[in-house]
Amino acid sequence: MKNLILIKIILIVFLFSKKIIAQTPDNPWSIGIGANTVQIMDESIESKNGFGPMVYLGRYLGAGFSIGANYGINKFEINGSDKDYTSVDTYLKFNLTTKRFSPFLIAGYGLSDFGDKLTFEGVFKSLGAGRTIIGGAGFDILTSNKLSINLRSTYRWSEEKGTYKHIQHMVGINYNFGQGDSDKDGVPDKKDTCPEEPGLKEFNGCPDTDGDKIPDNKDNCPEEFGTEIMNGCPDSDSDGVADNEDECPEEEGLVEFNGCPDTDTDGVADKDDQCPNEQGAVDNKGCPWADSDGDGVSDNIDTCPEEAGSIENNGCPELSNEVVQTINELATQINFAAGTDRVQGRAVLESLNEIKILLDNNPDGNLIIEGHTSSDGDANANLQLSQKRAAAVKVFLVNLGVNPDRLKTEGYGEERPIEDNETLEGRAKNRRVQFRTEF
Repeated sequence: MKNLILIKIILIVFLFSKKIIAQTPDNPWSIGIGANTVQIMDESIESKNGFGPMVYLGRYLGAGFSIGANYGINKFEINGSDKDYTSVDTYLKFNLTTKRFSPFLIAGYGLSDFGDKLTFEGVFKSLGAGRTIIGGAGFDILTSNKLSINLRSTYRWSEEKGTYKHIQHMVGINYNFGQGDSDKDGVPDKKDTCPEEPGLKEFNGCPDTDGDKIPDNKDNCPEEFGTEIMNGCPDSDSDGVADNEDECPEEEGLVEFNGCPDTDTDGVADKDDQCPNEQGAVDNKGCPWADSDGDGVSDNIDTCPEEAGSIENNGCPELSNEVVQTINELATQINFAAGTDRVQGRAVLESLNEIKILLDNNPDGNLIIEGHTSSDGDANANLQLSQKRAAAVKVFLVNLGVNPDRLKTEGYGEERPIEDNETLEGRAKNRRVQFRTEF
């Protein structure tokens, strides 16, 4: 009756098992309980089989091999006499596969005691135990997270007095353990990427707090549902910039502006653009530059922002063509002796005074004073001389009271003659100054 109850318990555990994990490197230790029955392999002996309990202890070594020990007791009848049977074994076990149904081979060495008192002292001070070589086969049925069913049959060879060659059939249930699981998430610490946090098997034991299929250890926003392309972060406006890096998370924008839009495409993000709907300048906060005098030259580059002028003259007003023509007619009287930059002579002085009066009467506009030479002498020396002649005329006009900011000088040497340098008269006319308005 007791044996029948034991078998029922084993079957109940088997039927209610759900998950599958074997005695493996993840669960290297195994302990178990079961039942055994013994069959005497001697036709001259009448025996009746019985059932008895067994206990097991095993350790997985690797590559399918395990070592272990088991202890079993039994009661059965031999030649009309009740016998108390005891077996103690150590064994080497080899599983042929690692699947749910795993056949195995087993071999070992142990003791078998049939309860007969011998006339000599046996192994381990026993008067009845006989040394026994065992070999057999069986299979494991993997049933749960930590449980497996073990069935096996072993032939037990013993020739010492008081013992018999016999077969032992065993069925049992094993509890497999040994690998730590600190966070109790079903993933052993050895394989758990996040051993201190309960997680999911599909993420090697790491949690996925926001349920976005990206484990927290790879999720830049572990508490916000996001996308893989955003490393687990949301992108509310779908502009390719994750919300945690998006300065305008509710507006679709551009990556180069950290997710903010640039409505007028002027290179200034709307959040920094004081004129977001009007193209402007980056260095003017996204607004166009003003043109206070309306001359087409913006104030930032207009030399005369409050006076309408010309684009050619950087926004400043110019002298009229008539005034410039009159000045150049007066300049025909300004000639220089060969090789000098001296401003001298009554006619020259009178012409310069007339030019000063014209400039006073026309306060808007600037002049460029050009210096020129004849072809006498070295070209480089002539270039320097022309610059000195233009500078000398400027100094004279400034001394007369002309604003120096209205005057600029340039020298052209012998490059721009107005007369033939082969004649004395022509060379004299080429030693001159001229005026123009482009500044």
